[in-house]
Amino acid sequence: MIFKKYRGITLWPFIVLNKHQKGKEVLLNHERIHLRQQIELLVIPFYIWYGIEFVFLYLKHKNWDKAYRNISFEKEAYSNECNLEYLKKRKFWGFLKYIKKDS
Repeated sequence: MIFKKYRGITLWPFIVLNKHQKGKEVLLNHERIHLRQQIELLVIPFYIWYGIEFVFLYLKHKNWDKAYRNISFEKEAYSNECNLEYLKKRKFWGFLKYIKKDS
C-alpha cells in the first residue's frame, strides 16, 4: 500500500524499495541519507521529530504532499540524493539547515 505513492522507505536498519526501484543509485542514496539521520537522532527520536514536523506542516499547508516535501529530513534527502558523495562530506545533523526553508 505504501508503494502506491512512495518509491521506498527507510525503517531502521532496513531500506525497503518498491520492486520496480531496485538498483536505482539515487533512490538508495536518498534512503541512506535517512539512515544517517536516524542514527544521529538515535532512531526513535527521529520518528517522533519526523511525525511532529509532518503534523505541523500539514496543519500549515493543508496538503499531504507539500507537508511531506517540507519535512527537514526529506528536504535534505531530496536536495542531495543525486550527489552520491554527499554522505562522505555531510556535517553532523545536516538536516537542521533545512528547517527554516519552507517552500
